[in-house]
Amino acid sequence: MKLDFTKMHGAGNDYVYVDCTEKELTNPGKISEYISRHHFSIGSDGLILIMKSDKADFQMRIFNADASEAKMCGNGIRCVAKYVYDHKMTDKTTITVETLSGVKTIDVNVKDGKVVSAKVDMGEPIFKCADIPMISDHFMFVDQGLAMDKTQNEVYNGTAISMGNPHFVIFVKDVDNYPVTELGPRIEHHPLFPEGVNVEFVQVIDKNTVKFRVWERGSGETMACGTGACAVCVAANMLGQAGKQGEPLTVICKGGNLTITHGNDNHVYLEGPAEEAFKGTVEVPEN
Repeated sequence: MKLDFTKMHGAGNDYVYVDCTEKELTNPGKISEYISRHHFSIGSDGLILIMKSDKADFQMRIFNADASEAKMCGNGIRCVAKYVYDHKMTDKTTITVETLSGVKTIDVNVKDGKVVSAKVDMGEPIFKCADIPMISDHFMFVDQGLAMDKTQNEVYNGTAISMGNPHFVIFVKDVDNYPVTELGPRIEHHPLFPEGVNVEFVQVIDKNTVKFRVWERGSGETMACGTGACAVCVAANMLGQAGKQGEPLTVICKGGNLTITHGNDNHVYLEGPAEEAFKGTVEVPEN
């Protein structure tokens, strides 16, 4: 099967985008797993389908590199807005997109007829453990120790937050040299997170800036994570680590910078670039 696609990224968080407004794609999870392989196929953090919606202007479905379906992607949704505007599927500069985490609103910044960046209303952060979901006797899990085994000899302080996807935010002194690729998958599959969890390792640079690396469930370490950056901002504000509610915080990712604001309305706003890398056609086995 020949599949036409567009490769796009937001701050290095890259996905393969397919227009499914006229024809839906069968078995998208397996296709995502196949095409996401670096060196052997296109290579990406996953697959995003752009579809029709009866609730919003468009619908987005996201599949990770391991074939699992994600609920939301802050970097990916900005690129969806760019795709539909640049391809003249809409002339709106405020676009609504249906996701598994609800309908999100995106304001696009247009230059010379093309979207260069966008701002997404990511909704309100969720702290209730049962809704993240996280198995805990606590109502919320904020700056508390996560024991890696029953002996409790290895414990990591962190904060559990959902921004459409579950996140566990840990503050560290030196993120560049932190064992993200060793610890990330262990926390991702921790038994207290029944659906897995994205893990953010955060270093405070100054009162208005933080730097982080992210281990995404289903994809591994990625260049950026939009919902993760939002969780980082909320945790940094809440714990007095950096920034404050109502003011923008610069969040440095491996792939670029994002600007996050935990608004006084309790909504979190994500601003960042949306870029097209290239278009192409890939041969996908029928099986």
